[in-house]
Amino acid sequence: MNIKEVHNCYGCGVCATACARNVIEIKLNNEGFYEPYISDESKCTDCGLCTEVCAYLHDDLSLKDVGRQSYAAWSNDKLVRRRCSSGGVGFEVGSLLLNRGYKVCGVRYNADNNRAEHYIASDIRELVQSAGSKYIQSYTVDGFKAINRKEKYLVTGTPCQIDSFRRYIQKFRCEENFVLLDFFCHGVPSMHVWQKYIKWAEKKVGKITYASWRNKRNGWHDSWAMGLGGEMHGTSVDWHDSYNLLVKGERGFFNSQMSKGDMFYGFFLSDCCLGKQCYDNCKYKYKNSSADIRIGDLWGKTYKDNKDGVSAVVTFTPKGNELLKQCNCELVEHPFDVVAEFQMKACAKRSRHFNVVLNSLLNPQKDIKDAYKYVKRDFLRKRWNRRFRKILRILKISK
Repeated sequence: MNIKEVHNCYGCGVCATACARNVIEIKLNNEGFYEPYISDESKCTDCGLCTEVCAYLHDDLSLKDVGRQSYAAWSNDKLVRRRCSSGGVGFEVGSLLLNRGYKVCGVRYNADNNRAEHYIASDIRELVQSAGSKYIQSYTVDGFKAINRKEKYLVTGTPCQIDSFRRYIQKFRCEENFVLLDFFCHGVPSMHVWQKYIKWAEKKVGKITYASWRNKRNGWHDSWAMGLGGEMHGTSVDWHDSYNLLVKGERGFFNSQMSKGDMFYGFFLSDCCLGKQCYDNCKYKYKNSSADIRIGDLWGKTYKDNKDGVSAVVTFTPKGNELLKQCNCELVEHPFDVVAEFQMKACAKRSRHFNVVLNSLLNPQKDIKDAYKYVKRDFLRKRWNRRFRKILRILKISK
């Protein structure tokens, strides 16, 4: 038994990490998502280990008996808080554990390969590369394979990556050596979107050398709920500029904001190009996690006037909760529904233009603008639907 028949999965790469024969490769499939492939079936012993650690093939979560506690939190270091996407809690957790002899398996953006990838940080200088959100699927294999199970690590990733990784360390009975951290996840867009966005951007600034999603040049605000996300999820709210993408190239740089029509964020938030697993098989929304700690932005009313960034933090294990309390962070305990306000409770739904957008992205003769015109149509339709519902509510009240 092996994973050769598994397609459109989470692409977490843990199967390749677990394979003792090194015959599993993780590559982008035709639609632009990571997927496992057997490189040499003659060397496979059908041991079944790859399927045992695969979260996609299991209906339940690997973490049992969850004890959940929830907080608003932010780093006490103003520079950390400014550099990170929300309150800087993830960075502070990593910093604390590095000082205790752990290593950190985090995610950085590799401009040479134009991809996000997991890597090992052994000191604060290396940890800085992981600061800030990345809104593309990460390639995990090199980072995960560099982990020595006899040493101690903080491992960060998407909820599906973390669920598979916990199965992996449970299988090898080394769970006590690891702290696992995930985040509230919207879903991952096709890498074809980012690749076409890069081609468009390089015409403006030359070869890309750096990318920063959720750059705080314009401050931090609850833009998921208060920007496009609000329009798309039924919240009557205004626009803000927290979705600010900073791209640097050899000839210059530019900031592109969601509220001013940034194409990458348009694709991401329109739900027209996420992985099939994000629509059909995500079991990690809202309060479902296999991590010790979950982080995200604390959208919602409680901190709506905050301009510096507040992290939503949920701990699922005593280990995670005790560790959080020892970080260089301000913690304010809240009920879970306050901390998770405006976070997604269910899987994203496919846009009506999903197929036509995907076909356009797959067409090498078309650039990102050709596919984006369908995204804009969705924006316009949803905006008018929201306004129409608002008019109906007003008319109902007037009666």
